[in-house]
Amino acid sequence: MDEIRGGNTGDGTDGDGIRATAAGTAPVPLSVLDLVTVGQGRTATQALRTGVEIAKLTESRGFHRYWVAEHHSMPGVASSSPAVILAHIAAHTDRIRLGSGGVMLPNHAPLVIAEQFGTLEAMAPGRVDLGLGRAPGTDGATAAALRRSEQLNEGADDFPQQLSELIRFLDDDFPDGHPYARIHAVPGPVQATAPGGVQSAHRPPVWLLGSSGFSARLAGTLGLPFAFAHHFSAQNTIPALDLYRQSFRPSAVLDAPYALIGVSALAADDEREARRQVLTGALSMVRLRTGRPGLIPSPEEAAAYDFSPMEREFVDGWLSNVIHGTPDEVRTGLDDLAKRTGADELMITANAHGGDARLRSYELIADAYGLPNEG
Repeated sequence: MDEIRGGNTGDGTDGDGIRATAAGTAPVPLSVLDLVTVGQGRTATQALRTGVEIAKLTESRGFHRYWVAEHHSMPGVASSSPAVILAHIAAHTDRIRLGSGGVMLPNHAPLVIAEQFGTLEAMAPGRVDLGLGRAPGTDGATAAALRRSEQLNEGADDFPQQLSELIRFLDDDFPDGHPYARIHAVPGPVQATAPGGVQSAHRPPVWLLGSSGFSARLAGTLGLPFAFAHHFSAQNTIPALDLYRQSFRPSAVLDAPYALIGVSALAADDEREARRQVLTGALSMVRLRTGRPGLIPSPEEAAAYDFSPMEREFVDGWLSNVIHGTPDEVRTGLDDLAKRTGADELMITANAHGGDARLRSYELIADAYGLPNEG
């Protein structure tokens, strides 16, 4: 694959818009991954409104990023269109960085992604991140419907080529003679070359996302920032981060590795309530893993559900990777995770039935770390 060019303006060596500074007493910067979950008895409209509330709250409390993830054909997850959601969030926020965690590159033409995120950058200059994954974000049949093909290839050959093409569209620098040399992603750099044109000061930094070693190695080789899905692949976290750091080669984007990890965490006013809330997400995962995806169950339904021995074993394993409890317990868990993994940033996802519990969790975590309160 081609060498990664600068792309981001600024000094270029520290990854403009990539590195962050921890606030309060947090060990590393804290950010948010919002799955825009839809609970039973609630609508997608309510879920999206909660997303706005979460973004506004966490912006006011010093969280660094708000990302949404592309999912399809899941009734309980309303984030099928990250660019649309981020445009909506951009209209209600001023400072927090907005991004995809991630857009699934094989589902889309690279030119379309470059256009969408160029548009977002024009809406929220200097605040947009473009996180990319290579999984479909759904099952095989839905992926085939998205891609208009039964041949699903997520291997080493296609993804780096798609990534290279996307970055060239973002930078508008296909070489002379390339079939796409006269095609431009708009909004984008080409507008600076038109009569009277002015170059935008920014373009979205590209992140690679992963839950295994493939993207870790690729991100390191290309000198890109890396985001790892610890929240559902905890056993691979340290090996993937080690591989990323060992593979890292300085680039015009970063002079040293920068890795964040997604982590499931939920704080409540007491331990019992926290357990009650996270059990809803665990039951939702049981149903998803057994081919029965649905809306996020209520705490009452989750508490009354008769788990089979096999389901109970899965739930216990799942919840062992969800940091939950009182604010002090969650703070201790996050501190330990940051120390154990050496992550440069923690991106917290709070998976629960209702928006109130998720908002309360972010507020309690912010209080536990003494984050600023500008609300």
